[in-house]
Amino acid sequence: MRHVSELRHHRLYRARDGRLLGVCKGLARYLDVPARYVRIGVILLAVFSGIWPVVGAYLLAGFLIRPEPALPTDSDEERDFYARYATNKKGGREELKRRFERLSHRIRRMEDVVTSKEYDWERRFRDR
Repeated sequence: MRHVSELRHHRLYRARDGRLLGVCKGLARYLDVPARYVRIGVILLAVFSGIWPVVGAYLLAGFLIRPEPALPTDSDEERDFYARYATNKKGGREELKRRFERLSHRIRRMEDVVTSKEYDWERRFRDR
């Protein structure tokens, strides 16, 4: 089980390979405990506190918690982008479009330099 100080760095996601909406498995991964313990806890909570409040809370969690990324994220920048994209798909698409336009502009500038008449290919190949 994770220490409380480590929980901030991990994000809570619904598991894509979970049984029903992936809430229990996502919570188990977040807490670093086996999923069966979380499932047993939810079932016991439902039996002893009433079925409908727990089912309602489970469904609400299933719709509010974001699903885990299809591919694991490697950096904080990727995690932040996924979080923004999961909440606002249009904004995420616009950000991707801006990034690709910047890359395209940089590539065009490099191509212009290399294909210009002033570019000295002879010197470039001799130096190697």
